[in-house]
Amino acid sequence: MSSMKTALPMSLLALAFSVGGAAARELRPEEINTASIASIGTEKSGPGDPDPAIVRLQVLLDRAGSSPGVIDGLSGENVDKAVAGFEAMNNLPVNGRLDPEVASRLEGNAPIVESYVVSAEDAAGLVDKIPEDYGEKAKMQSLGYTSVAEKLSERFHMGIDLVHALNPASQFAPGDTVWVVNPGPPREGKVKRIEADRKTGQVLAYTADGSLLAVYPATIGSEDNPAPSGKHKVKGVARMPVYRYDPKRNFKQGKNDKVLTIPKGPNGPVGTVWIDLTEPTYGIHGTPEPKLIDKVGSHGCVRLTNWDVEELAGMVKPGVMVDFVKNSPAAPK
Repeated sequence: MSSMKTALPMSLLALAFSVGGAAARELRPEEINTASIASIGTEKSGPGDPDPAIVRLQVLLDRAGSSPGVIDGLSGENVDKAVAGFEAMNNLPVNGRLDPEVASRLEGNAPIVESYVVSAEDAAGLVDKIPEDYGEKAKMQSLGYTSVAEKLSERFHMGIDLVHALNPASQFAPGDTVWVVNPGPPREGKVKRIEADRKTGQVLAYTADGSLLAVYPATIGSEDNPAPSGKHKVKGVARMPVYRYDPKRNFKQGKNDKVLTIPKGPNGPVGTVWIDLTEPTYGIHGTPEPKLIDKVGSHGCVRLTNWDVEELAGMVKPGVMVDFVKNSPAAPK
């Protein structure tokens, strides 16, 4: 990763952007850096506009180990769940509401938005597009990112719209300086037990002494393809896995009725990591569509954003218990 800096010419700070072709209000990096999360709920942004205070809150929660999923500046259930997760991690009453005690514990002085210089490596390994059909996917060499902006959005845990909102004039070419949020380094530690809460759509990672180490929003099965129940164990971790599509064993996609090998890549069906479970065909994995976490069902597995499953994978070993539950202690009351 290229080094991150904090200073850019003032002429680049006043940035206007458009969403869906319609003009939206200006979003300046310093608005996020100086925003007060205590103002959340009292100041209204336009429909679909990122709220600087929400961006700040999401980054602070991410740094604290309670992931909001995609950092997009938009309020919603994943933000509320991340607040509840932070409360549970800090032995506070769990209600998912941003009260003064939660706000004071979250706040820090480190800048939220910083500048980043696009490298030649950032522009390498891109693909033109990702087809929907699995048969077409299987013909590709890899399922990489389709743009530098998409690659940076995942590296910095951002929604692609927020990336463009902060950098509306950028071509994201090597050597360009762009604005990104800084979600902080990955969580570290040893996970002894994982809870997958099907009701709230959360994955909770615990240490050996029962402390809550990390919380993630998750898609856990669906009505048509429910997740398993009970207790299972981690068998192993595969990074950048290829995906074996078997319509007889798993599910049928489109008109594909034969076994296919889908190449690796962040835009593959299971993203950048597969955490294999002792329950056959089930795992905890990434996704090519991070904004859909806990909004669209999965085929029975546990789906996280790529960056969240990468973080979790770095803290687990074979034998870690995975318990599928219905009421986690970190759920908003």
